[in-house]
Order: sequence, then C-alpha cells, then structure tokens
Amino acid sequence: MAKDTPIETGLVTASHGRSFRVEMSDGEIVEASARGKRTDIVCGDHVKVRRLNAAQAVIESTEPRRTLLYRQDDWRTKLVAANVTQVVIVLAAFPSYSDEFLGRCLLACEAGDIEPLIVLNKCDLPQAEIAKKNLALYQQLGYRLLYLSATDSVEPLRPYLHGQTNVLIGQSGMGKSTIINTLLPDVQVRVGDISLALDTGKHTTTHATLYHIDADSHIIDSPGMQEFGLKQIEAPELAHHFPEMRPYIGQCRFYNCRHLLEPNCAIKAAVAEGKITAGRYALFERVMGVK
Repeated sequence: MAKDTPIETGLVTASHGRSFRVEMSDGEIVEASARGKRTDIVCGDHVKVRRLNAAQAVIESTEPRRTLLYRQDDWRTKLVAANVTQVVIVLAAFPSYSDEFLGRCLLACEAGDIEPLIVLNKCDLPQAEIAKKNLALYQQLGYRLLYLSATDSVEPLRPYLHGQTNVLIGQSGMGKSTIINTLLPDVQVRVGDISLALDTGKHTTTHATLYHIDADSHIIDSPGMQEFGLKQIEAPELAHHFPEMRPYIGQCRFYNCRHLLEPNCAIKAAVAEGKITAGRYALFERVMGVK
C-alpha cells in the first residue's frame, strides 16, 4: 500500500468480526479491515479509509458518533449500531415476546438519547389482542406504538422510517427479516421458520447490515437477540431513564436515595399508591442487581 494513497470517507454498511463492508462517498462498496485489528467498529459508523486496491481498503479511524446503541453484561460489551436516530423495537403477537427484553431496550434508548418506536408485528394473529392490552402501559408512558402485519403490508411503518437512520432490534422470530424483505424486495433477506413447539424463532440475521430505503432514510437490520444487558447504566442514573419515575426524583428524604431500602422514598411511595406499576419497579430492581 502506497503511503500517499489518499484518505477517503465511507459508511460502514455491514460488520462481521474484523471484516467490514464500507460504502464510499461515490457509492462504491469495498471490503475493509481495521487498522490494528480493531473490533469496536459497528454498522452505521462513518470512517476514514485508505484503499489497498480496487476492492479492498483499511479503516484508519472512525468519526465521532452522534449516538451509539449497545448492550453490556458482566462479561462483554456488544455494539449494535452507531449514528442511528430511531430504534424500532419489533415485537410479535406470536411467538410471544419478552416484556423484560422490551423494558431493557427502552432503557437503552433512554440512556442513549435515541427515539424508540415499538412495533407489534403479526397483528393478524388471534394472540394480537392480548399483546395490545399488555402494551397499553407503554403508550401511557408516552412511547409510540404501531400495530403491523408485515406479511400483509408495511406501508403503515414507512412514514415513521422516513428521514431517519433506523435500527431494527428484537428477539428472534419477531419478523424483522420479513419487514426488511417487504420494505426492500431486492434485498432478499432470508426469513427463518418459527419453531411452534418451542414458541421461539430461529436466528436468520447473523450480522448487522445497513440498507438505504431512499436518499434520506436508512435501516439497519440487526441479529436477533434474547437478552439486553444494561451494565453501562450507572445506578444513580437509572431512575432518570424511567419516564414514570422522573417526576419523583429529588423528592426522597435522602438526596442520594437509591430507591430500594431507604425510608421515605418518593418512588417507592408512588409504587405503593399505584402511580408506578409493580412490574416496572421490579424491572428497576433487577437492573439495579437486587433481584
């Protein structure tokens, strides 16, 4: 590689281990590796690259990120997507979705200052009515909720995606690939079968990929995930990411109240009065690590 090869800008449209697909400013796609074997580059990153040849390049650096969606547990940090403006959380009437997963995704959005959109897919199924009732709480909390049957039409979703860099997240089997296939028929994302016996889905997307809906709208399809770790959220900040808890912050007896065992806690009082649901408070306790 000649040292005088110019640095160019690009957009990471796919990441898989230490291999990346980068879309150059002229629209050309090149395969790239990272300088120094970096693995902290993610789909949606804007990068500076140096070409090795017509089809290959090396990523020299990444541009500062506007946003970053990621999950973290006790062992590792898993980057999901960078520079997204909207997280589309895809649930399904069947197979059943995890309310724990949904709650944690919303907390990650709150912590990352990224707008969430909850999409209930497969609303043509009889289980949809129960799912809608269960999701009513989130509408009351101010979250946007869209009902969809992607096998019939995704047109109700299109206006929400316009002008945004979206990332689809969800558990396996929720229908993310079907949504991508219907939005962008030329993409040909493989749709997996659902295991009825296990009430779960099979993984179909193995790595995150960015697609252009139009010049101003983009969508990242991410691999199905079953858990969403939140170790990145500091304990003193957690209550701020629950919309229903924010009005009570600062009203506790102790300024450094953790809202767990302390007396005269305003948040615990709100739970006792039914102003905060017991289920949401239980999620707070689990993320805090006390349950």
